[in-house]
Amino acid sequence: MNIFKIILLIFFGIPLFITGQSNDTIKFIGVGDMMLGTNYPSELYLPPKGINLFENVDSILKSADVTFGNLEGTVLNSGGTVKKCGDPSLCYAFRQPEYLVDQLVNAGFDILSIANNHIGDFGEIGRENTVNVLNEKDFCFAGTESIPWDTITINNLKIGFCAFSPNSKTIQISDQKYANELVKFLDCLCDVVVVSFHGGGEGSDRTHITREIEYCYGENRGNPYKFSHQVIDNGADIVFGHGPHVTRALEIYKDRLICYSLGNFCTYKRFNLKGVNGIAPIVEVNVNKEGEFISGNVISIKQIGEGIPIIDKDKNVLIEIKKLIASDFPESKIVFNESSFTKVE
Repeated sequence: MNIFKIILLIFFGIPLFITGQSNDTIKFIGVGDMMLGTNYPSELYLPPKGINLFENVDSILKSADVTFGNLEGTVLNSGGTVKKCGDPSLCYAFRQPEYLVDQLVNAGFDILSIANNHIGDFGEIGRENTVNVLNEKDFCFAGTESIPWDTITINNLKIGFCAFSPNSKTIQISDQKYANELVKFLDCLCDVVVVSFHGGGEGSDRTHITREIEYCYGENRGNPYKFSHQVIDNGADIVFGHGPHVTRALEIYKDRLICYSLGNFCTYKRFNLKGVNGIAPIVEVNVNKEGEFISGNVISIKQIGEGIPIIDKDKNVLIEIKKLIASDFPESKIVFNESSFTKVE
């Protein structure tokens, strides 16, 4: 048990949902970017009423004890102060009507990141309304300056969550000292700590981990490799990355899983879905009640039409992930058996 947990229990009497060593497993699912449709600059960018964007995958999403995704953009019916755009028709500002959030509820999502470059698309009104709606729907979510962390209890397991990005009024991925402190704090209070980051370069040519600071459009997008390793050093158990709009490699570090980018998962219109941008994984990860990696599975999806995820029978993203692991982590101890993976010593 973490020494900080012992101190909190003995001196302050804080309940910690202590589980001890156990062979019981907890199944997490992680997916990447989700933008369910925007009414800006036109309602033509909304999905038809009545369509279930997750229909082809919701049984998988619901199969986990805990399901995570990155919510790109604001939740707002109208109004707000849109970010500056030279040409509104080309402006990637996402304003998702509140009714679309019910799709996330019905698909079984538990944890959402709002730390990304689109949470500020409609100013403070957009940020505040997004927070209000997600609170109303009982999600665990984090990533803005006002909500740096959150917790959720599932099956008597207390899970801590925090999220980072390089963007204004989010928790900064470049502030490693604060990230480490925040993760340590959550590790004192929780059984399992999940960290999410929106970072790294962006685009179809940015699939590889450089192990250096990455830039895009002149912006420092952090060093995903260093960031992920340090948060695990300080108590994180699972790291779910997103932001490059393509899938990146998986790594197991100190018996903890890192997903460096989960790609575009459900992005209705307004996203480039050509080639590697249109394929992504649903990553299943089984951990014990101390957060240690036990096993995982990659379910390949692709987006069809305007951006609806379906199972990819050709398993293109699984092939891509295996190639990226071999290239970026030749020292990797991940071993695949078809789509499932384990770690060998």
